[in-house]
Amino acid sequence: MGISLQKGQRVDLTKGNEGLSKVLIGLGWDPIKQSGGFFSSLFGGAEAQIDCDASVFMLGDNDRVSQLENVIYYGNLTSPCGSIRHQGDNLTGQGDGDDEQIIVNLSQIPSTVNKLVFTVSIYDSVNRKQHFGMIQNCFIRLVDSLNNRELMKFNLTENFAGRTSLIVGEIYRHQDNWKFAAIGEGTTDDGINGLAKRYLSL
Repeated sequence: MGISLQKGQRVDLTKGNEGLSKVLIGLGWDPIKQSGGFFSSLFGGAEAQIDCDASVFMLGDNDRVSQLENVIYYGNLTSPCGSIRHQGDNLTGQGDGDDEQIIVNLSQIPSTVNKLVFTVSIYDSVNRKQHFGMIQNCFIRLVDSLNNRELMKFNLTENFAGRTSLIVGEIYRHQDNWKFAAIGEGTTDDGINGLAKRYLSL
């Protein structure tokens, strides 16, 4: 069982994990069951169809993305350097465990990249009138890909009503080591395009 993190905590990934090079980042969430109504009384509550998307922003100097290809998401599954691979889109968030997974090879990340920011956003949130107050059980976890051992997990327990995107956590360089920070910040950015405006230097 890995370390359970609280919001704001920072943990050294490489300390105590010698040889760590490849990690699996698992992100999960569940739609809140809507109560009331004839059909929900028959079937125990209906889940809203909410399409959440996990993404990674590869940041360099001044916490900026230097090229669009360094935004990894359902429309761009692999970074140009090959160090990050998104495992694909989950359209519903239903079911237990990770909803989307991202593989990160720390040893292959270019020296020009200092930070990886992991986010989750609701697709077409404005038009669909959806927000993270309709989502529960959000988490991010880090797993050593070589032995499948969970290193740490951060459960986002705040009420994010009215928020349409989450900045979940980040992996960043500190001297010769990699560290993880549990962020847990809700924003009103509309999807990946909205989040990208925070980081793009183009």
